[in-house]
Amino acid sequence: MLLAALFYDGSIFYSRWRGERDYKQALVGEEAEHARKTLEILGGDRLHIVSFYATPGVIAPGGPATLCYGVNGAKKVRIEPPVDDLKPALSRCLQVAPRNDTEYTLIAEDAAGHTVSESFVLKVTR
Repeated sequence: MLLAALFYDGSIFYSRWRGERDYKQALVGEEAEHARKTLEILGGDRLHIVSFYATPGVIAPGGPATLCYGVNGAKKVRIEPPVDDLKPALSRCLQVAPRNDTEYTLIAEDAAGHTVSESFVLKVTR
């Protein structure tokens, strides 16, 4: 009887452990597939600029604007004229306050030294 009870308890603990393990493995597989699809949507590992814009697009002299950028596959990024110490990100925003119309250029570089760039002009009203 004691042996049967031990066997029964052991089989319950084992089945719960195995069920939890199988669930975690399935979850990891789903997360990996989701990450793969997201990377594919963003262009894989190829270097490109996902977004680069300012809001609002027209400001008063010295008024604030939010400058946002997103890059994929980059090891280095910079904005000309320099605005901050930047790091590659899929989405990052920072504040600027130019006094005159300013052309901003985002330059992204990958590990092989390839570069891409994109520019726009932030208008300042008079």
